[in-house]
Amino acid sequence: MTLLGERDLQTLMRNVMRQVAADQVEVVAYGGTSSLTRFANNYIHQNVQESSTQVRVRAVIGKKIGVATTDDVSEGALSAVARRAVEIARLQQDNEDFVSLPGPAPIAKVPARLPQTAECGPERRADVVRAVCDAAKAASLVAAGAFRTGESEIAVMNSLGVWAYHDDATADINTVVMGETSSGHAERWTLDVNEIDGTALAAEAIDKARRSINPHMLEPGDYDVILEEYAVADLMDYFAYLSFGSRAFVEKRSFMSGRIGEKVMGENVSIWDDGHSREGIPSPFDWEGAPRKRVDFIEKGIARGVVWDSYEANEQGVENTGHALPAGETFGPIPGNMFMATGNATKEEMLASTKRGIWVSRFWYTRPVHPLNVVLTGMTRDGTFLIEDGKIVAPVHNLRFTQGYLEAMNQVEMIGHESRLLSGFGGSCRVPALKIKDWTFTGSSTSIPE
Repeated sequence: MTLLGERDLQTLMRNVMRQVAADQVEVVAYGGTSSLTRFANNYIHQNVQESSTQVRVRAVIGKKIGVATTDDVSEGALSAVARRAVEIARLQQDNEDFVSLPGPAPIAKVPARLPQTAECGPERRADVVRAVCDAAKAASLVAAGAFRTGESEIAVMNSLGVWAYHDDATADINTVVMGETSSGHAERWTLDVNEIDGTALAAEAIDKARRSINPHMLEPGDYDVILEEYAVADLMDYFAYLSFGSRAFVEKRSFMSGRIGEKVMGENVSIWDDGHSREGIPSPFDWEGAPRKRVDFIEKGIARGVVWDSYEANEQGVENTGHALPAGETFGPIPGNMFMATGNATKEEMLASTKRGIWVSRFWYTRPVHPLNVVLTGMTRDGTFLIEDGKIVAPVHNLRFTQGYLEAMNQVEMIGHESRLLSGFGGSCRVPALKIKDWTFTGSSTSIPE
């Protein structure tokens, strides 16, 4: 057992709170153990393990707020961080928009710590990695990547009566398999380490690497695209980052601003956030101990809402949805458990329906060009293919695009009937593959990303 556990954390945090001389006090503890097996050139080259516990104290004196953090949980260090938060608060100017820390509210327990994942050792990870490396070697390719398992816990306590505790265990693996002129990628993220199959992971990456040997140049232009789930996750990341948080919404930097109730995406598109779903990586409360509520961003193309924390919600007189970041962060609330509704298409059906288009495995190095309209520029990588008459006919060099993600979500022609859990901005996302009309590619590159 590497976690401190609910009882010991509660005792530790109460002791810290008693030492904070302030009108309101919040203590957050977050920690756990992360174990990582790295591999390259078809062999394991590193096993590392890291354990830590961080304690963050927020002291409120009137409307002055101070935040201090330590990763030393000795008695002396905890006393020092309690004093430091108060000292910092006294040096601040009043925050006139601050009303109060949140009060207690019921929080549902969501089991997310499976023993097989929490107790997974290096031997189990090595078996999975061996399957990947052996398969790559047999295909005359080179595999690299990392397999991580870990367990974590978070607890929040404040002087208004909030107490929240959650623990979990997760496993994730990624690999890139490379040849002289090609590459393929695959990844998994799950609560159950037993769901990670090294043979299947290798087969996915190797298949792309084999099929993308000796790519061709392709003229820039507008093409119908089939985006695998990895590419769709990038779309969700930027909607989370740029559009679905209340700060961007209030400051009118989000396309959602002034458009609640209006059609903003295709009617086949629904996107939401749900921290209680075990189809994702559950997170039942935020960094203030407020329960996370399901938030529907887009419902059948209609804009419905954004996520809020207590500060923004109090300022605007709306309901807190429980999406605060750690005290001291200034970005504002963000979604961390995003989902996109599936459709009824298979990837084979998407392919068969495409007269001429591009199959995209994933994106990389994407950057905002026009944040309000979610216009991005970036590159494809690890398997980009030309489609003609319903068939993949050739691999192509990686393509640069400049495309409005919001515009693209108004041109979704088909949605995959299955979804995949992937890492996302601020947490996780579960998304299907998409077929989208008229994606704008502006150039190409002959180099293989490293």
